[in-house]
Amino acid sequence: MPSPGSPTKRPVTVVTGFLGSGKTTLLSRVLSDPSMSDTAVLVNEFGKVGLDHHLLRRADEKTVLLGHGCVCCTTRDDLVEAMLGLLDEEGRGEIPPLKGVVVETTGLADPAPILYTVFSHPVLQHHYRVDRVICTVDAVNGALHLDRNAESTKQIAAADVAVLTKTDVSDAGTVDALRARIRGINPSARVLEAPFGDVRPEELFGDGSTDPSGPRAPAVDLGDGGHVSETHSTSLTFDGPVDWTAFGTWFSMLLHARGEDVLRVKGLLDVGGPGPVLLNGVQHVIHPPDHLEEWPDGDHESRIVFITRGIRAEEIVDSLETFSGLIGARPQPLESDVRV
Repeated sequence: MPSPGSPTKRPVTVVTGFLGSGKTTLLSRVLSDPSMSDTAVLVNEFGKVGLDHHLLRRADEKTVLLGHGCVCCTTRDDLVEAMLGLLDEEGRGEIPPLKGVVVETTGLADPAPILYTVFSHPVLQHHYRVDRVICTVDAVNGALHLDRNAESTKQIAAADVAVLTKTDVSDAGTVDALRARIRGINPSARVLEAPFGDVRPEELFGDGSTDPSGPRAPAVDLGDGGHVSETHSTSLTFDGPVDWTAFGTWFSMLLHARGEDVLRVKGLLDVGGPGPVLLNGVQHVIHPPDHLEEWPDGDHESRIVFITRGIRAEEIVDSLETFSGLIGARPQPLESDVRV
């Protein structure tokens, strides 16, 4: 949380989703709401948005791949330029104080470089914070996208909110099956429906739940799996308070060894304080851990969700159990090896 007297960081929302999944329609509907008037919008193409918004800016997805070749740790130079420009305009009084920033990605984009850009830039990290990732999923073609395109799975895995679009032209059985598949990929994400692209801003940008780690979805049976490159979802609790230093050491080792295969981590950890540590990350890109002042509800049990590619649930559990003497608690699987 910001220290007393420090400026509040402006929330950044990343809107992702596969080609044709309705990102632009959703943005146009939501951002026309008066409550979003002082939210800056960074888009790839002005013409497609069709939105008369005084804080609309163009972002061309100019990227710089760092020397070690990790695709997820890629700097988005266009975002740096645009977001620094917004700060400059705000400071000179040319625009009102920003309520937030919405960044639209292209349909083939991995959202991780946007997160990395905000977290790693020496100036942006002090003025902006990533609030959430919203992923649009086409209710008509979503299953096909998931079958044929790894990017679609990664986008859903990174999401805090998944928005099912085109539900007005899809049958209920297809929508239910796709919803279950999304839950299998990312059980911590909220899933909303947006027929005709309509969804209220407060649904997208509100908490939607008293639990920042997201809902605990029941285990989903998605068939007999397949080879090790598939996506795996593992939900864990711990049988007591966790030693934060020891857990951080284990987690750093996991990311160092397999960071690009850890698609998403999200959870609340009891570290013995009045509130939990909120852990949230996409691939190598981990939000600075947030020590909350209180628990969001009466359940003070640690719970964490790992979404991985090629790392099976038992590998995570076995690794954590090896460290359990240092971490101070044993992991208890809630859902294991839910595969997509």
